[in-house]
Amino acid sequence: MVADQERPSSLHGLVERQARRAPQTVAVRCGGSELTYGELDARADLLAAHLADRGLAPGGRAAVALGRGTEVYVALLAVLKAGAAFVPLEPTAPDALLRHVLGDAAPELVLTEGRHRVRLSDAGGAQLVCLDELSLREGEFERPEVTPGDLACVFYTSGSTGLPVGALVEHRNLLAAYAGWREVYGLAPEDRILQTASLEFDVFTADWVRALGTGATLVVTPFNLTLDRTVDLAALPALVVQERITVMELNVRTARRLTALLAETGTGLPGVRLLTVGAEKWYLDEQLALQRLLGEFTRVLNVYGLAEATVDSTCFEVRGTAAAEGAERVSLVGRSFPGTRVYVLGPTGTPVAPGQVGEIAIAGSGLTRGYLNRPVDTARRFVRADFDPDGRVLLTGDLGLLRADGALEFVGRAATVVGPLGADRATTATTRVKAAARAEGLLRAHPAVREAVVVEVEREPGQRVLVGYAVPAQGAPEGMDGWSLTQYLLAELQGYSVPAAVIPVPELPRTRAGKLDRAALPLPAPPRHTAPRSAKAGAGRSKGGGKAGGGRREVDGSRGCAAAALTPFLAFVAWILTDHLYPGSTNLSAVPMEYHFWFELLYLCENLAFGGGLAFLFLGFPALLRQGRSLRLTLLTHVSLFWLLASWWPQDNLYRLTSATDWPRETAMIYVFNIPLMLAAVIVVTFLLSKPRTTGK
Repeated sequence: MVADQERPSSLHGLVERQARRAPQTVAVRCGGSELTYGELDARADLLAAHLADRGLAPGGRAAVALGRGTEVYVALLAVLKAGAAFVPLEPTAPDALLRHVLGDAAPELVLTEGRHRVRLSDAGGAQLVCLDELSLREGEFERPEVTPGDLACVFYTSGSTGLPVGALVEHRNLLAAYAGWREVYGLAPEDRILQTASLEFDVFTADWVRALGTGATLVVTPFNLTLDRTVDLAALPALVVQERITVMELNVRTARRLTALLAETGTGLPGVRLLTVGAEKWYLDEQLALQRLLGEFTRVLNVYGLAEATVDSTCFEVRGTAAAEGAERVSLVGRSFPGTRVYVLGPTGTPVAPGQVGEIAIAGSGLTRGYLNRPVDTARRFVRADFDPDGRVLLTGDLGLLRADGALEFVGRAATVVGPLGADRATTATTRVKAAARAEGLLRAHPAVREAVVVEVEREPGQRVLVGYAVPAQGAPEGMDGWSLTQYLLAELQGYSVPAAVIPVPELPRTRAGKLDRAALPLPAPPRHTAPRSAKAGAGRSKGGGKAGGGRREVDGSRGCAAAALTPFLAFVAWILTDHLYPGSTNLSAVPMEYHFWFELLYLCENLAFGGGLAFLFLGFPALLRQGRSLRLTLLTHVSLFWLLASWWPQDNLYRLTSATDWPRETAMIYVFNIPLMLAAVIVVTFLLSKPRTTGK
């Protein structure tokens, strides 16, 4: 009993503790096969002894490449009991991926089955151990001592931004993650936890650690929802009912499909008390929709994390959250798990104030050692941070913001925008990601769009543009085309960065992990100077009900009318104020009568210029924004145009009241008016000659 009260110092120690407490409880179940905790622990002990005999030494690495079933968990625990670290590897992965992982990880052994022998032999030179061909016997085996700082596994990332790299995860990382899951999820031995993920993904390990560390039953789906796209999703709710599942995790793609299925069939997931969704951006309206379908009994959580920080770092529970306007544009990933700290960093690498967008950084007990064989990448992503108690944070490459209530909002994915990029490039990257997120949310809100994404692509060498991709909703009007959706965004964004094009696609391409495959997205056609004659601009409608194709013209027209009405009024105000502010400046008593008309015309023009300048100051900024230049240049141009128009009224009135020999006042007026007018003209010319952001680099 004393040993049971001790906190395990290793991952397999968690399972061993449950085997002592309840050896007859079912630990793992897959189809008709199952293992109790006692059987699982005993078989893992036998296999660990065999692996040690085959040369697996403490501190070594062994790849585990097994199909779905109960034996994979025996193999994982055996590697840990031998004092080594496991490298999870999906045996059906493409040959190139197998060769890359086995070459990079360089495991001493590969644990697999006979049917995968040939492919794995060709993929690497490691010694193969086919578990289905072994006859294990009791033998002498001195259990190595394993400490919390020893390596437990190597997670190879999904490779959404390039070749997968191995994250070095220690026992203490997974023990800390388990403690957070147990507290936040309320895990109990009575739970039955469903495993849908594939062996190669970090969520697979998270599932079995949550289940086997608690003494719950892990139920493995006999079908592979992630990799097998032919699986009928209707089998999932049936399995949930049959196996009395209480806890499950899905990726975003599967969660979306499940939501559509439940809405269509009117069924639910009875008995499921906790459903978590992660691995990709999941919007608040989607989370609310699934929560409504499942009812108040089920907690629906949006989880966020990276393999480099041991799977999960934050979560947001939607229960009790009311639907709000703009929910289709927001993804909330909530607050940190116990033992984890999350920051939002600015371009200088320090935390920014709530409400400001920056790069998400993670710190705490889940932070791993870094990357296998990649010291440069480790130094680039795992950086020193004086503001954190541990002095070390992981730069995620994701952008987010901390809301006023403390919840973390996920904005979008970018290359690392802090540190090595420098402040200027970091600011530019942040601006681009914010623009893409804004456009993506609006595109999703279109009633004819079921799913959408806006990404930055390289249309031509050196030319990067924002491009939207839209999956039509069921029953969408025939007139919904890319040109109409682009016009809709043009009207809705009111001058902010608009995608160069929107491309309708039947489905968004996905990686093996079910994430968006950006490399497989089609490139837009070369820019066209005119809209296609066949395009039906009225097919997509804005929220206000107006036609998307005419939205920009309506906005421009309404602002133009307002400016036209405001200018004479402001000019009249200037004329009334002239004699009060500049008494005698328009006195023509000393001017010959034949010149009175020309001076009165000059005064009228000055008043109209002043009125036009003020009207442009109030109403002209959106028109400049729509030209697509940088925000800084647009602001300077806005002020410059105002100054070019409005400054004539005070300038000429003051000149007329100033003595020609009053040199101090003459000099002051030159520097107050004339020099800024020259600078304003230069800024306007720069604006006209600069490239719009939507077509530039």
